[in-house]
Amino acid sequence: MTSPGSPTVVGVLKEVKGFERRVALTPTGARVLVADGHRVVVETGAGLGSGFKDDEYRDSGAAIAQSSDQVFDEASLLLHVKEPQPQEFEKFRPQHTLFTYLHLAAAPEVADALCRSGCRAIAYESVEVDRQLPLLAPMSMVAGRLATQIAASYLEARNGGRGMLMGGLPGVEPTTVVVIGAGTSGRHAAEVAAGMGAEVIVADLNLERARSVADACGPLARAVVSSAAVIEELAPTAEVMIGAVLAPGHRAPIVITRKILDLMPEGAVVVDIAIDQGGCVEGVESTTHADPVRTMGHVRVSATPNMPAAVPRSSTAALTAATLPYVRALAKGWPEAAASHPELLVAVNVENGAVVNPDVKDALGR
Repeated sequence: MTSPGSPTVVGVLKEVKGFERRVALTPTGARVLVADGHRVVVETGAGLGSGFKDDEYRDSGAAIAQSSDQVFDEASLLLHVKEPQPQEFEKFRPQHTLFTYLHLAAAPEVADALCRSGCRAIAYESVEVDRQLPLLAPMSMVAGRLATQIAASYLEARNGGRGMLMGGLPGVEPTTVVVIGAGTSGRHAAEVAAGMGAEVIVADLNLERARSVADACGPLARAVVSSAAVIEELAPTAEVMIGAVLAPGHRAPIVITRKILDLMPEGAVVVDIAIDQGGCVEGVESTTHADPVRTMGHVRVSATPNMPAAVPRSSTAALTAATLPYVRALAKGWPEAAASHPELLVAVNVENGAVVNPDVKDALGR
């Protein structure tokens, strides 16, 4: 371990969650940290899923660790993309600061393991500035865009869908896409759907926010106030429904009920972007990148966690660009990081053996 007064050792762990190909830091990001005077230790093969070779990290001044154990032993600041997995639970120590996506509201077993370790765990998704989530936003953009691509693909008859083009044809009605939630992922899902020529309906509890998204999508888009009754009314003509709701620190609310699924046309497609937070479709089960769609009644439902892992190079570049200022601050030490970025104080989810973020604590009933 680093001795007091020494430069921080920043550890980049290889992702072990299934189908996760992203990495928490690009070689360019490693170069910046090395230039700041820190030692960077990257687990061998960590960047391969995103197209970054060990030699690229070496050329940036980083050291390559031959195992995750070496990273845990040498580094005090640990960078991950996804929440720790069971094979990592016992490797965390009180001297570690973990910086990653945690989504503990949907993963109480991870919260328990981090509490047992005594480490400080800071969640990307809990960093909030002016009511915005700057470290969640880039991946929400990717997930929103992917959601529409997935829906378009699974509308095809060869994939078990209704057999429709997203944008229709001259003289043929376009696909109707209902996007529930007008946040970052919802906005990007709606914009891509509109760009493909679909009729887009944006539903949100905040009508002005829904209108803002609909206005950006052009003349075939409109906004409605979201409610169970409104979504049920829209369901019979919705060939695509995208659930893009978010309740920071909490499980996602159920906004697409079994009744709504029953009301949708046969072969319709639903994409649940909120699955990382437990899902917003009633009765949904997680799908995977290898098998991304499951049949629920007569509707096809995709609910794949960590959707941005499908495009890891783009996602890793966007993630590093967003997180690097915080990583640089954390590498200088916790007091300085908290002083320069006070939003990190609330982003701490676990510290000294306890869940400390109020929203996460409430969601876990602690």
